[in-house]
Amino acid sequence: MSEVHIIDHPLIQHKLTHIRNKNTGAKEFRELVEEVSTLMAYEVTRHLPLKEIEVETPVIKAKSKVIAGKKLGIVPILRAGLGMVDGILKLIPTAKVGHVGLYRDPETLEPVEYYCKMPTDIEKRELIVVDPMLATGGSAEAGIQFVKDRGGKKIKFVCLIAAPEGVERIQKAHPDVDIYTASVDEKLNDHAYIVPGLGDAGDRLYGTK
Repeated sequence: MSEVHIIDHPLIQHKLTHIRNKNTGAKEFRELVEEVSTLMAYEVTRHLPLKEIEVETPVIKAKSKVIAGKKLGIVPILRAGLGMVDGILKLIPTAKVGHVGLYRDPETLEPVEYYCKMPTDIEKRELIVVDPMLATGGSAEAGIQFVKDRGGKKIKFVCLIAAPEGVERIQKAHPDVDIYTASVDEKLNDHAYIVPGLGDAGDRLYGTK
């Protein structure tokens, strides 16, 4: 069973409160989502392997550590996932970015892929699939599966907030994918919105309704 990592750093929790606030406008909302994504990326990349190299400081030659050639990729689930990409790229500017676009069929209610573009060397990369919200888990489950279908092997899922229902669905469908979130909220309501949640992340990011 995959693990759920709740990142409860005070700065993240402080910014998440402002993200939840319905009076936070689109500009500030986007900035906060980007900032929290950067902060969360520190924890998500905590276990990257290191190797020792020799560098020459202004004083002396010394042995020091660098990341051991690990290739990373970021895969946002469109459209709300785009709001998290720049924040992570600030920390990992060499990461490649794939994209997964999904919509829900109005009759079957199943996720349907309308766009999927991945790095050509996806099988060699540690992949971070991002979406601000893990609600029912349908889009996340499908998005992760699309990544696997194209060769992705080592995957982490990162969101700002999650519902217990979504967490359970991902753990059952993808027990090899750890979940990183700033909060596991109370539940889903009758309209599949996370409670207390933050509303519709995509609409709040881009000022739509």
